[in-house]
Amino acid sequence: MATLRERLSSAAFGAGWSLVCRLPESVARALFNFGADTAWRKQGGGVQVLEGNLLRIFRTDPAYSPGVQPDGSYVDEGKELRALSREVMRSYGRYYLETFRMQVIGVDRIAAGMHVNTAQADLTLEYMKNGRGVIYALPHMGDFEQAGLWINRYGAGSFTTVAERLEPEAVFQKWLDFRQGLGMEVLPTTGGPHPFGVMAQRLRAGKLICLVADRDLSDTGVEVDFFGEKALFPAGPASLAIQTGAALMPVACWFEGVDEWGARIYDEIPVPADGTRKEKAAVMTQAMATVFEEAIREHPQDWHMLQRLFVNDLDPERLARSRTRSVGNGNGSGNSTPTTGDTAPVTSGNRPTAGNPPAAGNPPAAATTTTAAAAPTAPTTAAAPAAPTTAAATAPTTAAAAPNGAAPNGAAPNGANPNAAGPTAPAPDNGNGVSP
Repeated sequence: MATLRERLSSAAFGAGWSLVCRLPESVARALFNFGADTAWRKQGGGVQVLEGNLLRIFRTDPAYSPGVQPDGSYVDEGKELRALSREVMRSYGRYYLETFRMQVIGVDRIAAGMHVNTAQADLTLEYMKNGRGVIYALPHMGDFEQAGLWINRYGAGSFTTVAERLEPEAVFQKWLDFRQGLGMEVLPTTGGPHPFGVMAQRLRAGKLICLVADRDLSDTGVEVDFFGEKALFPAGPASLAIQTGAALMPVACWFEGVDEWGARIYDEIPVPADGTRKEKAAVMTQAMATVFEEAIREHPQDWHMLQRLFVNDLDPERLARSRTRSVGNGNGSGNSTPTTGDTAPVTSGNRPTAGNPPAAGNPPAAATTTTAAAAPTAPTTAAAPAAPTTAAATAPTTAAAAPNGAAPNGAAPNGANPNAAGPTAPAPDNGNGVSP
């Protein structure tokens, strides 16, 4: 029987779809901005974690120099950080707003308002036409749902993604129905064939898979250099490319103005000629992280990362497990399997909330992250799940926690307990497959 909290959560999301789309767009946007600003002002655990992540962007930018400037002016890092985090929370709120209003935005408006480097989209379709699968790996940026709908209408037809089955089931089902309506094949992390095996099958059939991949949701992540520090990224995208011969192409999404969108499909990350599978996966995952860093630096206001991401912020025990387990499917060492990417309750960017807020004081200098879906060692035997329409590619999406200030996975970066866990709030996370 559903708890009161689960019933309230289900009712809230039901209201989102049934009521928000009926309001005038200007009114709905004002309401979501108000909600985002309220969460930002409260500076709860999620916002503090976000600011810790954003601070890394500031402090690794050679052009950024806080303090007294040559012309005598003064750049206050704290104020700039707070201003940027407010932009991010509003961007995060916009993601939810547009998700709820997708049915009234319309495909024609999306087609006209989406700015994409179509040459790379054409290359994607050419690969698929010739029977080669494509993996889109995305950070938690912008609106993946819009971009996912765009690439499907542009010619992909459909793609596959992965969703974490979260409670309450009614909310999960709403997200499932929503994403399937956009032409996505959604693979639950539990209750069916293992997602990694199904995705490998789709890729061998020349399909598209979209994975949110800027945080690891397991103990098998790859340690990468990211904004001047070590972070854990999922090995799944690289492992799938190595195993199936699919093209691994990073993608970033962002918002343009108040009613348009941007996306960039980056060049394919090649599989190294030499090395073990584990070594190849590590090299490719680092290349992916480098592309993500470039994209985030260009559009920091649209990076919705309210979770622990950096090694310095992770639970030491979990970090130790990650460092002792093997990475990469079929590398011959250990029994671990690579993660596919970030998972979510049937939305593109799963951002489960949790954790105690940081102790207090100034915005934390550290960030947070979570884990990703693991892949089986024998994907070739996995059976395909019942596809909503024709199965296309899959990607582990994640559900973002609503911008209410709850700290997703959020232990305080500045020394607060990184093991603290809290309630999970299923919701769409920006990061669907094409998003992101």
